[in-house]
Amino acid sequence: MILPYTTRLLCLCFATFFVVHAASSLVVRGLSLTAVRVAETMKPRCSSRLLFALRMAPVAVTLFLVLGFCVPSYIWLEPDIAGERVGIACLLAAALGVAVWATSLMRGLVSVIRTQRYIRRCGSRGQRASAGNASPELVVVSETNPVMAVAGVLRPRLLVSQDVMNALSEEQKEAAFRHEAAHRASRDNLKRLLFLLSPDVVPFVGSFSKLEDGWARFTEWAADDAAVDGDQSRALSLALALVRVAKLGVHGTPSYLLSSLVDTDRDLATRVDRLLREPEYAAKPLAPLVAVTRNIALVLGGIGVTLLLWPESLGSVHRILEQLVQ
Repeated sequence: MILPYTTRLLCLCFATFFVVHAASSLVVRGLSLTAVRVAETMKPRCSSRLLFALRMAPVAVTLFLVLGFCVPSYIWLEPDIAGERVGIACLLAAALGVAVWATSLMRGLVSVIRTQRYIRRCGSRGQRASAGNASPELVVVSETNPVMAVAGVLRPRLLVSQDVMNALSEEQKEAAFRHEAAHRASRDNLKRLLFLLSPDVVPFVGSFSKLEDGWARFTEWAADDAAVDGDQSRALSLALALVRVAKLGVHGTPSYLLSSLVDTDRDLATRVDRLLREPEYAAKPLAPLVAVTRNIALVLGGIGVTLLLWPESLGSVHRILEQLVQ
């Protein structure tokens, strides 16, 4: 197929993105199980950050390569001719690149719209109250399903159903509010949105479920630890709050950008057990691993910047693109 200059550039960008993203995603997928096992020996906040970085690595690296090398090499070295033939393989890869981006952007947009509608519906039926200085705006709602969650990304609000408020004591409500405030402080709903906006390897096929499930689990643990802050009486209050809210019924809302106190009962026993005892982490043995990882990231970043500033690297990239377009 003969394509004009600008259309050919877009085709190459999407094709390159699909190929590089698929390769890097397969590497990350292969490391997922090991990464989750390593994360289990770390403090939850560090574990969630590790898994989040690993989950976002394929799209971040691929966008850097496409925008930093593919686009400049094409603009500077490709002659501006009326049209040039593009091969079937390149067109197919570009179509898949467009498809994975379209599905991820639509998924994120739908989630944002549904979340905003849910917040407006709860706000119109609920009453505003105070949850303390450290907590987001509290809205007590008359929901048929029990809920206590921070909802939204830009202006998160704490939504609590009336039956949950009635079921918890003052100490338990304070501990639960601190848990939700920790979710807001770490911007967990924004991270959920970034997960939704990050393309899969192929459309409609989730490729990072182990990383995302592990991240969700460690994020809840981290919020529990932040809420307790070493206070054993507060830990007991939060454990009781988890059990009482779970007894009211657990109703997951995966299409909403929510950070719930109890989203699923699958990890409930582990969370309660952690709150009732002092968890131990292999922090010191992992210190060398963290240092090595940081140094490797710095070295790779330096190599990337050097290649980006080295003119010959763009020529090499352009030759690769010429092979891809055929």
